[in-house]
Amino acid sequence: MAQARNHLDHANIHSAWLTLERADNDLPRFINCLRTAIVLSGFDELPSATPLEILQAISREVTAFTLFLDDFEKLVELSVIGLVRELIEHLPRNCQVVIGTRAEPDIGTARLRVQGVMLEIDTEDLRFSPDDTQQLFELRLKQPPSRGDVMRLHQKTEGWAAALSLAAVSLARHGAQSDFIERFSGSHRDMAAYLAEDVLAYQSTEIREFLLRTSILRQLNPSLCQALNPRLDADHILDRLVSTNLFLIPAGGEDRTWRYHSMFADYLCAQLRREEPEKILRLHLAAAGWYEERHQIVPAIDHAIEGADHPYALSLLAQHVDHFLEQGRMRLLARWFEAFQPRELVMYPCLQVIAVWALAFTKGPRQAMELLDRSRCAESQDPQVRAHVNGQRPMLLAMMDRFEDGYTLGQQCLDKLPSINAFADGVLCNSMGHIVSVLGHHREAHRLLDTARRVQNKGVFVRMHTESTEGLVDLQLGRLRDATARFRIAIGSTSAFSYNLTSGNAWAGVPYAASVYEANNVQEAEHLLSVYLPLARDVGLPDHIIMGYRMRSRIAFQRGDVDRSLQFLTELEYLGVERQLARVVASSRLERARLLLLQGYADFSREELDRSDDTALWRRVARLSLPANDVEDVVIGRARWEMLFGDPAVALQQLEPVLAEAQQSERGIRALKLRLLSAIALQRNGMTQGAVEMAMPVLHHMCHEGFVRSILDEGAVLIPLLERCLDATQGSGSQRNTPVLAEYVQRLLHALNPSPAAEAPPPSSRCPGGLLEPLTRKELRVLQLLAEGYSNAAMAENLFVSDSTIRTHLRNINSKLNARSRTQAIAIARKLGLMR
Repeated sequence: MAQARNHLDHANIHSAWLTLERADNDLPRFINCLRTAIVLSGFDELPSATPLEILQAISREVTAFTLFLDDFEKLVELSVIGLVRELIEHLPRNCQVVIGTRAEPDIGTARLRVQGVMLEIDTEDLRFSPDDTQQLFELRLKQPPSRGDVMRLHQKTEGWAAALSLAAVSLARHGAQSDFIERFSGSHRDMAAYLAEDVLAYQSTEIREFLLRTSILRQLNPSLCQALNPRLDADHILDRLVSTNLFLIPAGGEDRTWRYHSMFADYLCAQLRREEPEKILRLHLAAAGWYEERHQIVPAIDHAIEGADHPYALSLLAQHVDHFLEQGRMRLLARWFEAFQPRELVMYPCLQVIAVWALAFTKGPRQAMELLDRSRCAESQDPQVRAHVNGQRPMLLAMMDRFEDGYTLGQQCLDKLPSINAFADGVLCNSMGHIVSVLGHHREAHRLLDTARRVQNKGVFVRMHTESTEGLVDLQLGRLRDATARFRIAIGSTSAFSYNLTSGNAWAGVPYAASVYEANNVQEAEHLLSVYLPLARDVGLPDHIIMGYRMRSRIAFQRGDVDRSLQFLTELEYLGVERQLARVVASSRLERARLLLLQGYADFSREELDRSDDTALWRRVARLSLPANDVEDVVIGRARWEMLFGDPAVALQQLEPVLAEAQQSERGIRALKLRLLSAIALQRNGMTQGAVEMAMPVLHHMCHEGFVRSILDEGAVLIPLLERCLDATQGSGSQRNTPVLAEYVQRLLHALNPSPAAEAPPPSSRCPGGLLEPLTRKELRVLQLLAEGYSNAAMAENLFVSDSTIRTHLRNINSKLNARSRTQAIAIARKLGLMR
């Protein structure tokens, strides 16, 4: 990797290097480090946006750019790995990512191999050849061993470069004529330990002491190393280590900063624990003190915890915890709190209650509520603690889908405002704003959110919470543009806020993805969901989980990957069962019924609708304005089924009362969807003029606000209605008949891919059986998969054939059916009864 980067530097090609560590599993930290690495590589001004948008901005400035990610095996957090995966899948053409890892990363390597876009340098490629080994010893040793000894070392190490490098250091001490080569044997692990021990044993006392003492550090620089070795000349020793190639690797982007080779560092740490365990605490304390003096609190606390000096760590955390809380560093806080025993937090009541916040936004509300009850913080007389508890309980109840309980308790909590803690007051107002909006009190919601803005002070997290909650209210009212702007602010995609501080905010991230998806920017929506959906899933936010998985399923279906689409819905249902969230389970079944309906499976779709129909649940949902179910509930699901497979008149009867109720309660987005579905039902019932009159105001509003997917996701059933509406826009006498609306309807029709020749060809062109030539069994199967929504690639995988074979089958099908498009082929086949 270092050679590759040097090569790029000599070719004047821009690159950035990030060496990963365990702490980078905190998503905001990872993005911040990534951004810093890119800035250090020579870019002065970068947009405050997602990493992908940053790379896209770079790609417009330079001809090529490479991002290096080393020690990738340290990443285990799904949201971080998912971000890298999406980054790779959507890289600009002139950008590439180079990953160094000891284990195969979960970034979709199988798919990348098939696509031929990944160069893989694995263990076999990295092994030294005999000539490589000979060259290494000739470069490192004044008197290299004989060719025969080199071959024996090569065979024993199997060309393992790190082991050979260690052997070279040992031979420099033992001499080429010693019996070192004969004594050397063992597995790779034993080999590494043996060689490292041998190398260490022959160092001078001061070098050996320096190596052991600094082994606790993730990065080494002269000042920090001097703090751990006050009697030694750290600067001089580092220069000597660099000159002797003793496993020091430059830390990317920083002058005179190194790290040990990970294998060597592991050995040194283990040796320190064996030889001088009593020194470890003092060394970590020295490192923590050095970092504290420089106001680098995160590594200071990390070293205090690793050194088992929990009182020191807690004292540092207590001094700075409010800052981390206000910045929304919930995963970082949760990682620290996991290191402490409950009894250790008793002396710090404020930390006890802040641990509840961290747990709520990382593990979910149920665990946070249990911790709150166990801690007995509610009984505290400390005004700070009481303020936090006052803000937590309504929020946790809302997160558990208990909005009615949250409202009752929240009213009592609001009576206690203002408290002495702006963060807790701001979260309470935000939570109550969300709760009352779900209960249909939109004006009250706006008032509470305005109050949150006044009390939040400088807290970034609360500010983001406010904007995202107001965005949800805007969306309920049908104001997509306002909602999208608020969501964008809430995840920091504008210069007003730092993306790096709030990228872990699943509360804002999933709704923002929904607004991006609604605008038909499917690729960007998928990228956002890869980052935010794992966070929402971990926290257990019902509406966010439902919206996120539903979008991922629909995106997969649009791409023709029907199996993956169903897989997302199965995962959603499993989450609902596992966490006892009935609305999540019912929503997964409802969406599966919609997917089956689009595939033409009337009976299966009806069965899934019946499975989703929990009367008590949907009666409760009907009373509320829930973000995930405002436009997707069992009434709408059954109306869709009646329009396609039953009686459109029945669908109208089902929709009429709920539409009146939605309009009366100012549920704008729901009313729009219901009026659109009513227009489809009128069209299907032969009432074309009434359908157009119903649809035109809806299309006008949706055009103005930028709605797209709410229309397109209804599928081809909309085509006849949209064609009539397009004719209406070309008439005269209506102020809604504008070129803008006409162009909008045309774009919708184009996206739905209507085929003007979707009718069967003239009888004279067909043989008596209705076909120019009978379809084979394989062609019938391809036709069925095509009708179900599969893409060429998905059909090839399903049938175990190549893409070219699928294309051949499709050409034959069109020829035999005398069809000119896929849509027409499906229509003809259904008319001829060739498929169900």
